Amino acid sequence: MTYMTEERRLIQAQAREFAMKEVLPVANRLDPVQGEIPMELRAKMAAMGYFGIVIPEEYGGLGLGVFEYCLITEELSRAWMSVASIIARGNGLSAGRGMSEEQRRHYLPKMARGEYLGAGSISEPNAGSDVANISCRARRDGDSWVINGNKYWCTFADGADYIMLLARTSDPPDPKRRHLGISSFMIQKPRGELPKGCKGAPIPKIGYFGWKTWELAFDDCRIPADCLVGEEGRGFYYTSAGLERARAHTAARAIGLARGALEDAMAYAQTRVQFNQPIGEFQAIRFKIAKMATEIEAARQLMYFVCDEIDSKRRCDREAAMVKLFASEMAERVTSEGLQILGGAGYTKLHAMERHWRDARLTKIFEGTSEIQQRIISDSLLGKPAG
Repeated sequence: MTYMTEERRLIQAQAREFAMKEVLPVANRLDPVQGEIPMELRAKMAAMGYFGIVIPEEYGGLGLGVFEYCLITEELSRAWMSVASIIARGNGLSAGRGMSEEQRRHYLPKMARGEYLGAGSISEPNAGSDVANISCRARRDGDSWVINGNKYWCTFADGADYIMLLARTSDPPDPKRRHLGISSFMIQKPRGELPKGCKGAPIPKIGYFGWKTWELAFDDCRIPADCLVGEEGRGFYYTSAGLERARAHTAARAIGLARGALEDAMAYAQTRVQFNQPIGEFQAIRFKIAKMATEIEAARQLMYFVCDEIDSKRRCDREAAMVKLFASEMAERVTSEGLQILGGAGYTKLHAMERHWRDARLTKIFEGTSEIQQRIISDSLLGKPAG
């Protein structure tokens, strides 16, 4: 099947030019000092329509598919993964799932314009891969909900205009069905601040710079009743429904990182001279580059297939898990090999290679660890374990 139409090639080329001209210089300047993605760059991204790629045209978006979303993501991630990630904060953090038509018409156009970006608050100190173990509580009190509990790994909690939070609103009727009773809330807040009744602190990270990742503590945080998204108790399902898209997006980020490592390694191998010749003339280096390129292309073609399945409305949870697993594992290997080609230079902040390497390691963790992806795949093939 030919996935790349002329229109898609133009979208890809435009995104590549934008990434290399606008994003890469900013990344090279700010990532080493852990600076944040500047508003000026966000405004340029908004002008390109990158915050509304998959938002329907009727709501002010580009009305494109997950395929185009991932094409653009790969290009942005080749320059800076954090920038490739922030576009998800506008492309409908929940993709409008559970929202009323009135809410969609109110919020989605602002998201598409990059004026209303969100942060997802799902994980907790004791609820990571085990999302159903959420203990943060939301209690109905008249015309309000009152939230109490702790959250973890909430990236962009300060810079966002709202936080999409999962909290427990009722106890599960069956201990084996702990996912029931979890609801989704859209907590609006001033940009640059945390919600009233919420305190937090940035988590020190080894990468994924450009924005902060927070631990949050909600203490009688009172929000209006209409902050509930969709039906009470359906939050787990709204979140799960977006996992195929999220995992394809992560695969695209991983592929972009790996491509950055490959391209940087190739450029270095052609200019670094040892033993009176460029190191790119040595078979050991050439074979590394050949393998790196092959692994990237294999991951990309699997991603194209998954994106096409999603856009065709065909279920592909197993294949989405496969591409997320394969691409993220590949990215760690490829960026590590790229660093090896640069040698000591790769272990410095004088080159972007160490950024590719650090960020690639994260792709094996977020949006479901590699181990979780393997469980999804094996359960699909063999059935769930009897235990």
